[in-house]
Amino acid sequence: MELQTSVLRNATEFSVDNIIPLCELAKAFEEAGEFESAMETLQPFWKGVLHRPETTGLTDHAKAELLLRTGTLTGWVGSAKQVAGAQEVAKDLISESSALFESLGMVEKVAEGRVDLAICYWREGALDEARVTLRLVLDSLRDTQSEQTLRALLNSAIVERGATRDREALRIYREVAPRFDLSTNHALRGKFHNAHATVLKHLGVAENQEQYIDDALVEFTAASFHFEQAGHHRFQATVENNVGLLFASIGRFPEAREHVNSARQLFVRVGDHGGVAYADDTLAQVFLHEGRSEDAERAARRAVQALKRGGEQRILAEALTTHGKALARLKQTPVARAALDQALEIAQNAGTPDCGGIAAITAIEELNTYLSTDALQDYYRTAESLLSNSQNVSIKNRLGECARRVLSASLAEATTSDATPANFSLDAEVLRYEGSLIRKALEESGGSVTRAARRLGVTHQGLAFILNGRHSDLLSIRTPVKKRRRSIIRHH
Repeated sequence: MELQTSVLRNATEFSVDNIIPLCELAKAFEEAGEFESAMETLQPFWKGVLHRPETTGLTDHAKAELLLRTGTLTGWVGSAKQVAGAQEVAKDLISESSALFESLGMVEKVAEGRVDLAICYWREGALDEARVTLRLVLDSLRDTQSEQTLRALLNSAIVERGATRDREALRIYREVAPRFDLSTNHALRGKFHNAHATVLKHLGVAENQEQYIDDALVEFTAASFHFEQAGHHRFQATVENNVGLLFASIGRFPEAREHVNSARQLFVRVGDHGGVAYADDTLAQVFLHEGRSEDAERAARRAVQALKRGGEQRILAEALTTHGKALARLKQTPVARAALDQALEIAQNAGTPDCGGIAAITAIEELNTYLSTDALQDYYRTAESLLSNSQNVSIKNRLGECARRVLSASLAEATTSDATPANFSLDAEVLRYEGSLIRKALEESGGSVTRAARRLGVTHQGLAFILNGRHSDLLSIRTPVKKRRRSIIRHH
């Protein structure tokens, strides 16, 4: 690839005739994560991110190819370098390219542009726009076994994961896995396995299901293999980061830090500032798991400072939430609340309700002794509204715990003002709420206590104890359970 670029770059004169081969070469570099080389390849026609390429004298086909490549590169480099406004410029270039391809009747190229456009929307946190755009791609290609169909399916699941609709994302991955097995594109297969593993990891932690965590480790291993085959070091770093989060979730902190630090070094090596910030946010989360609040605050602060320079609002909101949590645990409550409020505002403005809901939940969890009852109620109502479509069981459980805390605070305030009804019982209200959650989980699980426990984020034994002790009226809808398998990750 480097030799080809050298030959093209040393040519005595660039002409409009070789623009399409140049774009194809730039695309090959881009898919390998070598963004700087891809940009250098297009230098005769393009000054770089935030600039429009020179298209004078080009045919519509050549113009569309150049606009698409410079658009997608603007999106990727803007993300890696955290360039403000880059995603908007990228969307404009890609949209213009897609319109030209559509006028030429090039359906596959239109689809390619729309997938790249959806990725820009996803980076910004505009998940509804990304979802609609990808749906248009799938409808236009009519479920063909093409690379753009696979890209659209992959990114559709990534969007659902971004909306914490993990079950829907997993359904998509399981349904399309055989189609990715047929692909010869190692980079694409690596992205599939990495994204699939991430959903399995989240579900495994949220539902306390060891098999999902084991499966996630297998998928991460497959992702690393395919990225290595593709020579895609940038995405290998992403896998390392995700594996670090997996180990942190099961309490293996030294291994978690080892993987995240390895990811950070890889991101530094390829000049991906956004990736470095993402690794710093992950490292902060690992430190929080360990109870190392000062280390967590420093790492989260680095992530926030880096991400504020770019336009990826969803990731910035997540990093601000992590920083707010670390500040709260250091008893810096006013600053912590400011960080969480900023995360909530950014997430709502970006169209990422789930990120905002998590920020509101975090405020209740970490600042409940500092906040007034009215503030707690406001945060709870906001979280309940923003998380209404979430499928993440652990988030729903956190929301339920927040309801208990808000109810307790409200009761304490009402007691001091003599406004509590004479027949009010907090224990009875909590018991009623707990029973309604368990009933719903059992009904959705077909009566299986094992599956209901996973949905509720508790162990099978724990739910069985609660049923027998506090909710015997629900025993009639349970069914026998199956023996659990041993975990490969915990027992080896």
